[in-house]
Amino acid sequence: MIAITGATGQLGQQVIESLLQKTDANNLVALVRNPAKAEALKALGVDVREADYDRPETLVPALKGVEKLLLISANEVGRRVPQHQAVIEAAKAAGVGLLAYTSILKADTSPMLMANEHKVTEALIQDSSIPAVILRNGWYSENYTQSIGAILQVGAVNGAARDGRFHTATRKDYAEAAAVVLTTENQAGKVYELAGDTGFTLAEFADALAKKTGQTIGYNNMKGEEFAALLVQIGLPQLFAEALADSEVQAAEGWLADDSKTLSTLIGRPTTPFNESIAAVL
Repeated sequence: MIAITGATGQLGQQVIESLLQKTDANNLVALVRNPAKAEALKALGVDVREADYDRPETLVPALKGVEKLLLISANEVGRRVPQHQAVIEAAKAAGVGLLAYTSILKADTSPMLMANEHKVTEALIQDSSIPAVILRNGWYSENYTQSIGAILQVGAVNGAARDGRFHTATRKDYAEAAAVVLTTENQAGKVYELAGDTGFTLAEFADALAKKTGQTIGYNNMKGEEFAALLVQIGLPQLFAEALADSEVQAAEGWLADDSKTLSTLIGRPTTPFNESIAAVL
């Protein structure tokens, strides 16, 4: 059986949708914090089990009979290491045969604050001796398209990436890659650097949005600390805001760019162009 953590999350749901194109529902286990929110998965025939990162006692029973496990990185910045460690320890205790983990692009060398917890998690996985495959996902296109409504209201894209390029792909693209890896043999020991086929600057993103809407939209480049303060002002937690702002500052140095086309090779098709992602939201 193949189990997916965070199965009701935005990426987890799409991974399950992709897996259902490759295997029967009775081969899948959805690991969720609140099973009541996974009725749609149950209706598809997927085995839904409670698995709470913060309640380790739920994890080993949830992994009974699981051969392959996809650990989708938790979303609580600053708390992910102990949460991931609990899952890794449970996977080892349960005898999981392959652990796949969604890390971040260039995690082993990246200076991004957002990479720190991923580096530690990758080390924990290696120390566990569980056969593992690392999926180093680049930025999601949705990181920017989800803000289109606000951008149209203020008439500008705010950021701190200067002319750095973002090789983004959609969650669906990354989900398909995870499904391919989980249903392909001989994956242990592999590390995939995954990103979109082509990149864009935030100025190009603003220009594309302007052309599609007919509005005047520019790119407002800010200092990292100024952008972090803006993110806090609109409601993001301080730690998360600082990490996001830092990610843009590091993107200016190329840390979110990758033109290897490893992702498109893995899924057997081009990644979704950011123009298409914009059009889908509009």
